[in-house]
Amino acid sequence: MRLFGEHGYRGTTITKIEAAAGLTPGAGGIYHHFKSKDAVLAAGIERHLARLAALRDIRRILTPLGDLHAELTLTARYILAELDHEAELLGFLAAEARNRPHLLADAIEQLVKTTFTGFAVFIADRSDPPLDANKAQAIAAVGLGSLFSSRLLTQVLGVQTPVDDDRLIATWVEMMANTMQAGTTA
Repeated sequence: MRLFGEHGYRGTTITKIEAAAGLTPGAGGIYHHFKSKDAVLAAGIERHLARLAALRDIRRILTPLGDLHAELTLTARYILAELDHEAELLGFLAAEARNRPHLLADAIEQLVKTTFTGFAVFIADRSDPPLDANKAQAIAAVGLGSLFSSRLLTQVLGVQTPVDDDRLIATWVEMMANTMQAGTTA
């Protein structure tokens, strides 16, 4: 994924993939493992998605803690860490999504929609008073959107945000907790 993230799909050649994999560049050894460059990309994306699914399962075990602020803090730190860890994949998806929808649609679905849906369920379950699904989805969109944009500005556009992670997380947690505890009036 590093090569695809750095060079894009077109700039990532089979020769570069072979060299990065420790194979003799240009000898075609990669074809003993994969049928095509698309297959290499699909396997790389699948590996990233499997890791993210495992991490989501671990996160479910850690909650509920009985402390909304602690749960939100862990959630924010987890999301920011994953965005940092998946910077190459996210950059590639941002650059190539329109050109290769057949390869990337599932990855985008899992990375974005699954995350938003899971967070909306968390919000609905942990809000006091309970929120309906539509309100929880809107809060999830605002909450996750702010965390995503803090990283994507840097990773995709190269713009540094003027707020460090500790201040971002503390402010985000307060904002989310206040909104969730305000219930239907927020």
